[in-house]
Amino acid sequence: MCGTENGVASQAPNGTHPPPNPNAATAPYHGVEDHLSNVGRYKIIESTLREGEQFANAFFTTEQKIKIATMLSDFGVDYLELTSPVSSPQSYEDCKTICKLGLKAKVLTHVRCNMEDAKKAVECGVDGVDLVIGTSSFLRQYSHGKSMAMIQTTAIEVIEYVKSKGVEVRFSSEDSFRSDLVDLLTLYKAVDKAGVNRVGVADTVGGATPRMTYDLIRTLRGVVGCDIETHFHDDTGCAVGNAISALEAGATHVDTSVLGIGERNGITPLGAMMARMVVSAPEYTKTKYNLKMLKDIEEYVASCVQVNIPFNNPITGATAFTHKAGIHAKAILANPSTYEIIDPSLFGINRYVSITSRLTGWNAVKSRVVQLGYELTDDQIKEVTAKIKQMADIRPLAIDDTDSIIHAYNMNLREEKGI
Repeated sequence: MCGTENGVASQAPNGTHPPPNPNAATAPYHGVEDHLSNVGRYKIIESTLREGEQFANAFFTTEQKIKIATMLSDFGVDYLELTSPVSSPQSYEDCKTICKLGLKAKVLTHVRCNMEDAKKAVECGVDGVDLVIGTSSFLRQYSHGKSMAMIQTTAIEVIEYVKSKGVEVRFSSEDSFRSDLVDLLTLYKAVDKAGVNRVGVADTVGGATPRMTYDLIRTLRGVVGCDIETHFHDDTGCAVGNAISALEAGATHVDTSVLGIGERNGITPLGAMMARMVVSAPEYTKTKYNLKMLKDIEEYVASCVQVNIPFNNPITGATAFTHKAGIHAKAILANPSTYEIIDPSLFGINRYVSITSRLTGWNAVKSRVVQLGYELTDDQIKEVTAKIKQMADIRPLAIDDTDSIIHAYNMNLREEKGI
């Protein structure tokens, strides 16, 4: 593969990306944080084994669940969220099984806000119970039919029960962004007073924007003293943007799933979140998470749910670190930071500088010539590049095609010299 991370030609002078300078005027991606921001100390609640089970193709066996849970725990997520044990007999058994694994990550289960579900959850031995109930007029009318007063009374009773068992408890509204703000804040204030560890905000239909998210979380931060968990669906493509805005506004936890799998278009993808955070909070992210595990985790979950990893998937997509245009390739070969905001080596991935198109530049071809062990002058490399472009104007090329052109050119030179 030409121009790989291990190839000398693709390296910066010191072999790595220059360290980012968050104070530099030319480093806008680091932003300005205030005292409420948790960008540099966020926590991940990984929901592949709960939200992910709601993905259309998902069917996880117990063995697969154990492997996914173990991999995610080793990766460094703070919490694993499991399907409600009330969902089915097997869900109950799987919850108990994962709770007994002794993982570094804490194990949560997500249940309806009622006493029966909470008792079943506590029976499984979880570290925490995630309570949820719809608060928008849509869900109150068409889902459970409860008034806000009834929701609050029930929530406090269940919270007190879970706390009495020495188990963490989170209370989340569902469809938070379409709920009445006064009703929502009144409810959150009451459950915070009742002693929840976290309150949750959920963009259940994926309609929120980063600005809407920031405004709601910042308002909520002024009402509750507990942690704030966030859950963003990706129906309109804003899940990662909403997650970073929530952290900037004072949220502490973000729900993710591997490849974003979940109901409909799913939720904030773990990999895309890592891509965002390795730029926004590089030292924290690199220290806390075993980033080189990401590719294996995504490939395993993709195989379990029988999907391909999208070509443009952040970090692990086939073209995530591919450079094609000549002007890009020249700069990348001199210093990768010119056209990469993320160093692929952090994730154990190589970059690829393409030399198989009409856009190919001679600097990229030169790097391949060096890798192949040939000695050509710059003028000769430019001649080879012209031949590659000529052929690429006729048909698509593979790397073997370009290597053949380079090899043939080199052989002709040797024959002319009588070597």
